[in-house]
Amino acid sequence: MIDERVVLVDEGGRAVGTEAKAAVHHAATPLHLAFSSYVVDAAGRVLLTRRALDKPTWPGVWTNSCCGHPLPGEPLEQAVRRRLADELAIVVETVELVLPEFRYRAEMPTGMVENEICPVYRAWWTGDPTPNPAEVADFRWAEWHEVRDLPDLSPWCLLQLDELPEPPSDWPIADPTRLPPAAQIQF
Repeated sequence: MIDERVVLVDEGGRAVGTEAKAAVHHAATPLHLAFSSYVVDAAGRVLLTRRALDKPTWPGVWTNSCCGHPLPGEPLEQAVRRRLADELAIVVETVELVLPEFRYRAEMPTGMVENEICPVYRAWWTGDPTPNPAEVADFRWAEWHEVRDLPDLSPWCLLQLDELPEPPSDWPIADPTRLPPAAQIQF
């Protein structure tokens, strides 16, 4: 069993410690490192997932393909691959950085807060995933221009839509030196 800890970061994106994942999200969630990913198929559609109904943050909300937190010392690309396999039974060869500096803070009606420096990645894969029901309640493939019109999108997904207006096949690969210092871990 992995001792899931998140990497706490300062305003400059430098690691300042770790905290248990189970305890980090609350009304005063400290800034920490995370990632978002979009799985894109050969037709250019994106895989969207609906978060499991018993998730503590944004249960039942539709969002990007997979989100998560790197383990301390784990490169973000490796964390993306790990979580895609854990949540959706997807194994990808290539993970491409598209938004290295994405950051957001969002508060649920319950007072629970997400507060993350959350670089965004694209991965290419075709097929239907096998969701882990503890993580994912449902999935769907969607054309990029349809995504904004879907109800109940996560706040981070809505913000990412503003920064990624063109279709996923046109997203430029970003320079990894623009990642926050805590995420500049190499294989």
